[in-house]
Amino acid sequence: MLCPVIIISGCNSPPPPPKMKPPAVTVAEPVQKTVVFNQDFTGTLASVASVDIRARVDGILEKVNFEPSATVKKGQLLFEIQRDQYQAILDKANAQLAASNAQLKDAQVTLERNQLLLKKQAVTPQDVDDAEAARDKAQAAVMAAKADIEQATINLNYTRINAPITGEIGRNLVDAGNLVGSGENTLLTTIVTMDPIYVYFDASERLLLEALKNRKKVDEKITLTVYVGLSNEEGYPHKGELDYADNKVDPGTGTIQLRAIFKNPKGLLYPGVYVRVRVPGSPIPGALLVHDVAIGTDLAGKYLLIVGKDNIVEKRQIEIGQVQDNLRVVLKGLKPGEKYIYEGLQRARPGRPVEIKNQPPQSTAQQQKQTNPAKTAGAPKTEKAKPKPASDSQ
Repeated sequence: MLCPVIIISGCNSPPPPPKMKPPAVTVAEPVQKTVVFNQDFTGTLASVASVDIRARVDGILEKVNFEPSATVKKGQLLFEIQRDQYQAILDKANAQLAASNAQLKDAQVTLERNQLLLKKQAVTPQDVDDAEAARDKAQAAVMAAKADIEQATINLNYTRINAPITGEIGRNLVDAGNLVGSGENTLLTTIVTMDPIYVYFDASERLLLEALKNRKKVDEKITLTVYVGLSNEEGYPHKGELDYADNKVDPGTGTIQLRAIFKNPKGLLYPGVYVRVRVPGSPIPGALLVHDVAIGTDLAGKYLLIVGKDNIVEKRQIEIGQVQDNLRVVLKGLKPGEKYIYEGLQRARPGRPVEIKNQPPQSTAQQQKQTNPAKTAGAPKTEKAKPKPASDSQ
């Protein structure tokens, strides 16, 4: 008889899973240096003076004495309108003056004669009064004739149109041979000044308040250096000065219109063109700069992942400023020497450890460099600054 043999095996637990290795990240320490907190805006160029040239008398346009887009000088002859009719009106007014003077002379002689005859009772007082009235009427006729001559001279001068300012002239809007000034003051062309030139821009009230702090008296002019750059230029190579600020802040937008004036000897700045405007602020010594890619965003705002004691990750809310040398300025929430993660952000979790990659040593010369405010504002290029790499804490 066969007896079944039951073999009871032991119930051993499976081996525990291997411990997860902390994720590897790359960290850096913030660069600390003096920076200038610039404020950037968009502006529009406008000429200091712009004049519409119009026909003020009617007639045939006989000559156009300029080339389109040329630079004209103040007083330069631009257009000539038919003069014949206005010269004839002036000649008639001169003839009328001569006749009025003759009538005045006759009336004066008659008055003097009647005054003598009145003493001899050869005429009545009424005759003297009539002679005085005739003399006064003749004097008024002389004054009217002189006014007609003045008006005729003005109209005759309007037939020659001269440039009222120095500037760049547009094209002639009416060709020679056409009737102008009939029923309206026909627009003939426009002249604008090119040097100097204005830029208008709307700035934040913060900029205004900072500028007002530098004033010593209420009626003192606000001083502010302004830089502009065209869309095809690098940086802000054109330097100007603030010369106008509106007398109120728009409460709806919190902005105020400002205007700066710029020298434009080469004519690179053209009226109507949009430009980038930069106003440099006061230097900020010891500012901290980090890689822009290291900055995250959540409902609470901007944050960095900081590697602290025992390589534990901490989520730190920060306040940021503008970009300087391809790095982002951190205004609040970060201390010098702290390590932040800028590579491997997806693998790092707040409250958990990470492994810091070893990095080759680099020069700290970038940290010692001080940013020049004028170069930051107006230079076409700036040297890239690199954050100081953190050493391996493990």
